[in-house]
Amino acid sequence: MGEGLSIKQFVTEVKKGNISVLEHTEKILSEAEQSNSQYHYFNLIAREAALKQAGEVEASIKTGRNKGMLPGVPLSVKDCICVQGIESRAGSKILSGYEPLFDATVIERARAEGAIIIGKTSQDEFGFGTFNTNVGIGFEIPKNPHDIKRCCGGSSGGSAGFTALTKLTHASIGESTGGSIACPASFCGVVGLTPTYGRVSRYGLIDYANSLDKIGSMGKTVEDAALLLEVIAGYDSNDSTSLKQEKDDFSKIEPSKLKIGIVKELFENCDAPVKKECMNAIKKLGAKTQEISLPLNAKYGIAAYYIISTSEASTNLARYCGMRYGLHEKLEGNFNEYFSKVRSNGFNKEAKRRILLGTFARMAGFRDAYYLRAMKARTRLIREFKEAFSKVDVLANPTMPIVAPTFEAIEKLTPLQQYAMDLCTVPANLAGMPHISVPVAMQGKAPVGLMLTADHLQEKKMIQAALAVESACK
Repeated sequence: MGEGLSIKQFVTEVKKGNISVLEHTEKILSEAEQSNSQYHYFNLIAREAALKQAGEVEASIKTGRNKGMLPGVPLSVKDCICVQGIESRAGSKILSGYEPLFDATVIERARAEGAIIIGKTSQDEFGFGTFNTNVGIGFEIPKNPHDIKRCCGGSSGGSAGFTALTKLTHASIGESTGGSIACPASFCGVVGLTPTYGRVSRYGLIDYANSLDKIGSMGKTVEDAALLLEVIAGYDSNDSTSLKQEKDDFSKIEPSKLKIGIVKELFENCDAPVKKECMNAIKKLGAKTQEISLPLNAKYGIAAYYIISTSEASTNLARYCGMRYGLHEKLEGNFNEYFSKVRSNGFNKEAKRRILLGTFARMAGFRDAYYLRAMKARTRLIREFKEAFSKVDVLANPTMPIVAPTFEAIEKLTPLQQYAMDLCTVPANLAGMPHISVPVAMQGKAPVGLMLTADHLQEKKMIQAALAVESACK
């Protein structure tokens, strides 16, 4: 019941009355609960709320009132996205006990189409990480569904991990700042779709970096991820960065051969087996290809990204001071002493590191030298992308330069080496361009993902190419 079915197939069977929404919801909740002790994909499983919603959806189907696109489809949600009445902590101890009084716009839209919210998934604290090992104090690190000695990738690791693990119909809403959808999708062997910045409303998102954050979708197939994006995308007056763009039928696109640009620098800096599998996937398409060089993005992308993202994170995290919501301590000492105590006890090591980096970069004496220079560089990096898209339809490169590393290997990396792992995903995120990671092969127990990037608002072209890749690599 619900095993091996795409979302469209599942919805068809639900509307025919062949699948019970309540029974399917109970089954996937039980699987989430049983697997969580070993894999740690969920920070919270919303059993009571999910079953109540499933009952309402099932009743609406029986009476013929439910015309939604996702009736009964279980959705997991990254912990940094607000769900009304369900603890939403962005993976941080400092937000313990915070239960939003409202749904994020993406949750509201998914519910309106009949989707069932089953829980909040694990992430690096506030999205600060590449491997989902920088979880908040008191949280468990998720394990790769293909090999528990390896990481899931971050920061949407829980979303990707459970999507890969379950055989039941399921999709997940993730979020990306510098590659937090594509990276775990690649490491776990699922599809991760990150839209153009502004295509999906950020209202109700617990921010990492406002000018970079993008909510997207994760699914077992390109079609599943595209359908979920179709549901959650669209203009929202609650979000000043939301684009007034008409909704597209992302799930009704047919595979097509497009001209593909092979990004020279992003292939050169990858492990040989990863490079080989990605090149093989492109060759299987039989599409026209052209080598594209993005030297500025390869050289300056990571530096610009980390200056901008940590500066914005430093500003955003200033609100977590123990006064309005989340972690509180005994009121004693002066303001600085109290706030420092709360933040010292509430943030993990990586969060503190990024707050310090960002605060330094935006200080009066250094703002021009670091933050403003990084913003100017970003404009030039976008221009380099635009020049590339005048020659090709989509760009292709390995999603990550390596397969999912073991936890033992991660412990040996310095923070700077961990940041460098974002080489392939950061440029598209910094430019706000849509991109998708599609699984193309396995290296032993570890999946390899190919990332496709399109120009702003060209998700249709990107999905066309992704469908072709998916079909060629089956």
